Amino acid sequence: MSRSVQTIGLIDYGMGNLFSVQTCFKRLGSSLKAVQHPGDLEGCQALILPGVGAFDPAMDRLEATGLIPELLAWNKADRPLLGICLGLQLLFESSEEGQRQGLGLLPGRVKQLPNNQGERIPHMGWGKLQIDRPSPLLPDPSSAEWMYFVHSFAAEPQETRDRAASVAFGSGLATAVVWRNRLGACQFHPEKSAVTGQRLLSRWLEWLQQGAPLMP
Repeated sequence: MSRSVQTIGLIDYGMGNLFSVQTCFKRLGSSLKAVQHPGDLEGCQALILPGVGAFDPAMDRLEATGLIPELLAWNKADRPLLGICLGLQLLFESSEEGQRQGLGLLPGRVKQLPNNQGERIPHMGWGKLQIDRPSPLLPDPSSAEWMYFVHSFAAEPQETRDRAASVAFGSGLATAVVWRNRLGACQFHPEKSAVTGQRLLSRWLEWLQQGAPLMP
């Protein structure tokens, strides 16, 4: 990837708060290209997969766009993709929330948050990130900031290394960030996390500008 201005596609399949994401990136000086059909991918160097709502309807709508084969090919080519909230969950093989298969870009399953932890479900509010391993989103301990969460389900990666950050939930932890090669996603909403969320997305943009280098 070159260091010139990147064209970033925002996948619009009717299940994401696109305005909030677009507004946040505009603040960071980056406009997003709406992607509703496979032809819209032309010219994109990176993609964002947002998501709000339930797993099965999201997969139904994503399938209706014709973009699923394109996303599988995009990931196979190791091109940058960032998932947000439900967009993280769709990357996995399946979810306890529904019956449909997910995209399967990451091995593992999405499970309901445990209801015996004395925590409110949905898990809603600010949580402090715990870095499990460095990633372009969270490169060092100083980047482990507070982010805004709204979710009732959390991914459980089959491979521990895919989990880049966690958040406390009761006496345990829930997956907050996943990262593998150039595929990353966050369970929280960076676009609703004020300055800390903007910092995280700025790091992703800077990583793209550097050519999306793989981390050791």
